[in-house]
Amino acid sequence: MKIIVPMAGRGSRLRPHTLTIPKPLIPIAGKPIVQRLVEGIAEVLEEEIDEIAFIISEDFGVEIEEKLKEIAKGLKAKSTIYYQDKPLGTGHAIMCAKESLEGPAVIAYADTLFKADFKLDKEADAVMWVKKVDNPEAFGVVNLNEDGHITELVEKPQDFVSDLAVIGIYYFKDVAQLKTQLEKVIEENIMHGGEYQINDGIKKMREQGAVFKPGQVDEWMDCGNKHVTVETNSRMLKFIHEEQKEKLISSSLKIHDAEIIEPCFIGENVFLKNAKIGPNVSIGNGTVVDNCTIKNSLIQEHSEITNAKLDKAMIGNFAKFNGEFTSVSLGDYSTLE
Repeated sequence: MKIIVPMAGRGSRLRPHTLTIPKPLIPIAGKPIVQRLVEGIAEVLEEEIDEIAFIISEDFGVEIEEKLKEIAKGLKAKSTIYYQDKPLGTGHAIMCAKESLEGPAVIAYADTLFKADFKLDKEADAVMWVKKVDNPEAFGVVNLNEDGHITELVEKPQDFVSDLAVIGIYYFKDVAQLKTQLEKVIEENIMHGGEYQINDGIKKMREQGAVFKPGQVDEWMDCGNKHVTVETNSRMLKFIHEEQKEKLISSSLKIHDAEIIEPCFIGENVFLKNAKIGPNVSIGNGTVVDNCTIKNSLIQEHSEITNAKLDKAMIGNFAKFNGEFTSVSLGDYSTLE
């Protein structure tokens, strides 16, 4: 089984945090978004992952590529790096990895996380992972027939079609079928908004008789902007704390007159002094927190936070923050004293 991860976009809605690091590498409960994504997929598939193909921008750099290779290695999978040189849509991004588009595969966009307990139907030609939503007009949704097969995929319907929203994760029994149809999409220059879309490849597969089925997830968590990323961090901390599958607080933590209200993630060599931390707080490696009350927030590595009362805050790496502000969004190397 392969996992194909298109992730070439920088994530403009999450700036300034994505000015120095791609959005999929932003940590959620102590792990990069893309790492939590592929680990979650592997857990649902319940089988060995042979390869993880990452489709990135070439300007991400060697350090990012090495981090992605480490993530694949953690699942005992081969890592392959492909480059998308132009932002020409989801279909174009997938075709940038055409050498890996053979056999069973999951394609997953690296800006969403999920919790699921369904059994993947590997007899279907393809499975589209979906979640019931209250506002289907804001999403791409699928319609089902009486056999539970997907018969229609509609983008942001103005009239009610279905409340099953597509979350951006797809299983293909043989992803070469999608490759063949996306090649036709590009040859025929079928574009929407100047981009080639995966949905047109899916439509052509269905026209050729491919059976698509839904796989419904229990939780769908977005990482598109600061507000929802902080919320996703809080939700993920709660899930991990309840399941007790991961150690959230490092043994190298140093405390002086500080209180921790779980769930929290606290990385290596963090120093908490005169502080009340939690619930729902992530603090990255090497960060110092002094005279602060922090809840529902995400703070990355090697930052200094002093004299602060923070709620729903997101602070990047190597940042310095000293003040009485709340609900802030500071990028890497920012200083506010």
